[in-house]
Amino acid sequence: MSRWRTSTRTNTAARVITGIGALFAFIEVLYLVMLLAGANAANGFFIFIRSLADPLALFFPGLFPVSNPDLAVILNYGLAAVFWLVVSGIIARLVAR
Repeated sequence: MSRWRTSTRTNTAARVITGIGALFAFIEVLYLVMLLAGANAANGFFIFIRSLADPLALFFPGLFPVSNPDLAVILNYGLAAVFWLVVSGIIARLVAR
């Protein structure tokens, strides 16, 4: 019986880790879309999302120097979103073992 409970706990932990990674990726993609759509930078919601997205982008902003600002935004925050999905997936698989 304890083995069943352990597997349920690890599956739950893996789901939580995957969910957190998906939330981080969603924040990055939301900020990316807001930037590309030309959202009002003085808006409170935009400022809040930016305050979450900038630290989550880690080392990706400025990693690839490109002259096109739209491509730079896509590279900076799009790669960060993919990073969070991949890393959380890997960690969730390790936890589920």
